[in-house]
Amino acid sequence: MPIDFAKIQKTFRVPPGTKFRLADCDPGWAGDGDIPERERKDMAEGILAADVGDLARMQELLWASDTWSVLVIFQAMDAAGKDGAIKNVMSGVNPQGVEVTSFKKPSDEELDHTFLWRCMKRVPERGRIGIFNRSYYEEVLVVRVHEALLAAQRIPGVTNRPRTWNDRFDDINAFERHLTRNGTTVVKFFLNVSKKEQRKRFLSRIDESDKHWKFSPSDVAERQHWDDYMAAYEEAISATSTDHAPWYVVPADKKWVSRAVVAAVLAGTIRNLGLEWPKIDDTKRRQIDEARRLLEAE
Repeated sequence: MPIDFAKIQKTFRVPPGTKFRLADCDPGWAGDGDIPERERKDMAEGILAADVGDLARMQELLWASDTWSVLVIFQAMDAAGKDGAIKNVMSGVNPQGVEVTSFKKPSDEELDHTFLWRCMKRVPERGRIGIFNRSYYEEVLVVRVHEALLAAQRIPGVTNRPRTWNDRFDDINAFERHLTRNGTTVVKFFLNVSKKEQRKRFLSRIDESDKHWKFSPSDVAERQHWDDYMAAYEEAISATSTDHAPWYVVPADKKWVSRAVVAAVLAGTIRNLGLEWPKIDDTKRRQIDEARRLLEAE
């Protein structure tokens, strides 16, 4: 049965205006320890299945009502399970109503625009779900950790100092407020994987030949900046978790946990939009009645 959205919201949502600390979040959290893990895993898989089904129904209503769109943002360290979460949670929805965008290194054209420009172009149209696998948040994460990336943007007077990042937090909050005011609800997930679990998954990619395609030397190189990334994530999440665009920090060491949480939050977010099926007028009703008469007369 579907999990209580209010409960999961309270458990994993970062309250606006609070000082977020990753030390307060256990990446290996897996529910009530008094229940055997096998039972907890079965419960999580049941929640995932129920909410994937609910999400499919909510997506149809989202499309039919044509009033809101949904932007889902995934951020995480490498090997946290973003791709798997997207694949499993969205497994039951109509692919015509969903678009996934994975943001890579900016092109020369993108570097010649504001840091929000390339993401603005991929915001979902009304009635659709858009998923960002990484996003404009890279501009206050990887760009903050690697100062040379900021210099490459060639923005006059912008350097790696607190004011730069505070200005970008303000820009992001204003952008997300703009989206919400114009019918795009924003929900953001940080998949919180531990350094120990990341190491285990990297070694799996190295040891298992069918996972070699997933391995990139840059993943291990970025791991050397772990502490800098954690500090950047803490500040970014603290500054940008708002009532209109909340952050959910999801335990990611156990994939069955992260997928169940994401599915429940996403289904609940769409459900809480208060969508309604389009109302038909008298002309449409007469057309339906006439169609019924003709079909029954055959």
